[in-house]
Amino acid sequence: MSKKKPWLFRAIKYLVRLFYPKTEVVGLEHIPDEPVIIVGNHTQLHGPIACELYFPDNYYTWCAGQMMKLKEVPRYAYTDFWSQKSKITRPLFKLASYIIAPLSVVVFNNARTIAVYKDNRILSTFRESIAKLQSGNSIVIFPEQDKRYNNIIYDFQEGFVDVARLYYKRTGKELLFAPLYIAPKLKKMYLGKPIKFSADTPIEKERRRICDYLMQEITDIACSLPEHTVIPYRNIPKKHYPTNSKMEAEDEKTRC
Repeated sequence: MSKKKPWLFRAIKYLVRLFYPKTEVVGLEHIPDEPVIIVGNHTQLHGPIACELYFPDNYYTWCAGQMMKLKEVPRYAYTDFWSQKSKITRPLFKLASYIIAPLSVVVFNNARTIAVYKDNRILSTFRESIAKLQSGNSIVIFPEQDKRYNNIIYDFQEGFVDVARLYYKRTGKELLFAPLYIAPKLKKMYLGKPIKFSADTPIEKERRRICDYLMQEITDIACSLPEHTVIPYRNIPKKHYPTNSKMEAEDEKTRC
């Protein structure tokens, strides 16, 4: 029997669900009835919020471990979310990073999350991820980093693919990775066709192959949709937000 969540977390989730736009999940027919890793565009806070509210209960999201520790939230939140805001508003966002710290600890320690770190604590991330997968759960990962890939997404960090290698060693099964494009302006999340991890391929090549496939699939999904504003990974001023139009992708290394 699952432990009842703290009242504050339940209240916050209720209020978020009340005011956050209803988001439709499109393409669930692409996802087989087995554990998978869903890989999507972060869309700032929209990705984690939409997945927590509208994905099934057996989906767990990778979350920065710093957002679960009171003393680490302010620095991480400001640097990762708001450091690229206009100079005149940055002091307000720096203040906000301290205000949200207690709420962040409550939310991210009680939501369906797996703590992620970029130091030797990553081993605990992998262990928990494998345990969740072996229990029949799926995992959602937002692996973008601060390097623009095209007008739709930022380049992926590749280390998350190693979960599949460890899962294969433990179970003998090759995991599937499915692309996810989140379009808050359309109030929809789009799942694409998965790609299967190959245990026989050197891991360096497999990381690149899977990331290239996922980034291109997410781009293709986005560009197949009606024109809309793309919520970028970086929390830049809204006037600089791109769209999914072909014209904006002409100078990128991958085009719509």
